[in-house]
Amino acid sequence: MTTMLRSGDPDYDNELAGFQTAVPRRPDVIVPAASAVDVVEAVRHAAEHDLPIAVHSTGHGVGVPFEGGVLVTTHRMTGIRIEDGVARVDAGVRWGAVIEAAAKHGLAPLSGSFPGVGVVGYTLGGGFSLLGRKYGLAADQVTAIEVVTADGELRRATPDTESDLFWALRGGRDNFGIVTALEFRLVPVTRLYGGSLQFGTESLSAVLHAWRDWAADLPREMTSSLGMVPMPDLPMVPEPLRGQHVAQIRIAYLGDAAEGERLVAPLRAAAPLLGDTLAEIPFTESGKIANEPPFPHGYRADNATVSELDDTMLDAILEHAGPGAPVPTVVLLDLLGGALSDLPEHPGVGWDREARFTVRALSVVDDAGMAEIKAAHGKLFDALKPKSTGKLLTFVYGDSGAGDEAAKVYSPADLRRLAEVKAAVDPANRFRLTHNVEPARDAG
Repeated sequence: MTTMLRSGDPDYDNELAGFQTAVPRRPDVIVPAASAVDVVEAVRHAAEHDLPIAVHSTGHGVGVPFEGGVLVTTHRMTGIRIEDGVARVDAGVRWGAVIEAAAKHGLAPLSGSFPGVGVVGYTLGGGFSLLGRKYGLAADQVTAIEVVTADGELRRATPDTESDLFWALRGGRDNFGIVTALEFRLVPVTRLYGGSLQFGTESLSAVLHAWRDWAADLPREMTSSLGMVPMPDLPMVPEPLRGQHVAQIRIAYLGDAAEGERLVAPLRAAAPLLGDTLAEIPFTESGKIANEPPFPHGYRADNATVSELDDTMLDAILEHAGPGAPVPTVVLLDLLGGALSDLPEHPGVGWDREARFTVRALSVVDDAGMAEIKAAHGKLFDALKPKSTGKLLTFVYGDSGAGDEAAKVYSPADLRRLAEVKAAVDPANRFRLTHNVEPARDAG
C-alpha cells in the first residue's frame, strides 16, 4: 500500500509545504505519489472512505483552503521523454527540467516566466508562454493527458478518445481527476532576443503610456509584458532599483537581435533607464527575463482580461496599484493577440481570444492581511470593469473565499458543458477542493 501521512507524522508538514504559503490546508491524509499506481491507490482510498481529494505538485497555484480529505503530492513523479518533437512529462515535472531536456533536441516548450512552476498545473490553466504570441497557449499544444478519475481508473484523454474530458481538463484544471502525465508538442526555438528594461518611480506614467502605444502594432514574434514592482529599500536589492517602484518591460522576441533592437528603440527612449538586460540569449536562460523570486511566500492575486488600456484605465492602475496604493501591489500587464487570438484545431475551455491585454495584481500577504488585499484589488478591478472581458483562472491565487470563481471565469455555455463532464467522471464531486465546478444534477 502506498505511504500515507497523517497530521503529527514527522514528514507531514514538509510534504504539505508548497510555493504558496498563504492558503491554509490540513488534509486528513497526504499521499506522496511516486507513480500513477500510487495515484490510483490514493483515489480509490478516497472513494472507499467518501473523502474529497486534491492534488499539488509545486503548490504555486493553490486556490482554496481546506481541512480534511486526501491530498496527493506528485513532485516525485519526474520522468521526461522527448520523441519526434513531442514531450511526455510526468506530473511532478517543472518547466526548468523540460527546457533543459528540449534544448538537447533544438526545441523549446511553451513555458512561462518562471522555470520553477510545475508543468501540469500551468498547462491545465491554459499556459500563457513567453512565446505565446507566436505559438499560442501551452494547452493548445497538448496531444494527450493521462488522468486518474474519481472511479480510480487511469484514462488516456486525447482529441479522439475521451474527447470531452480532454477538452475539460485544458482550462478546467483539477476538477476532473489527477493528471499523471502530459504529452505536448515542442517548438523549434533555441534562442531569443530578450530581457527587460527597468525604469524608476518618476517614470511610471510615461512608461505605461509608451508601452501601451508601442504594443499596438507588433509582429507575432514579439511577446511582451510590463510589470510594476515595488522594490524594498533593503541591501539585497541592487542599488539602482532599491526603494524604487520599478516599471519593468519584459521582452521575448523570436527574430534576430538587430531587428529586436530596432523594435524596442521607442521603449528605451521613453524615460531614463535604471537597468537594461536585453540581449540575445539561449532559451535555456529565459527565466532571467522576468527574474522572479524563487523562494516560497504567501500571496493573493486576481486578474482581468481587457479589450483595451485607455488613459483612464492606466490612471486607475497607477492610483490603485502604484506607489500610493493602500497595500504594496505588483501589477503585470500582458500583451495578448497574435497566436493567442487564433482558435486551434482542438481548443480547450474557452476564454476571450479577442482580449488585448491581461491585467494582473499580486500582493504579498506578509505585507497586509488577506481582507485588506482583497479590498484593494477589488477597487482596481472595479475601475477596469467597463473594458473587462473576463478573467483567467490560472491567475487567481490564494483567495480564501469558497466562492464562485468558476462562474466568474467560464461562460455559461462552457460552465454547463464542464458540469456535464463533471457529472460523467466525478458525480460525487470528489474533486471539489479547488475552484469547484459542481456536477450537473440533471446530466444523463
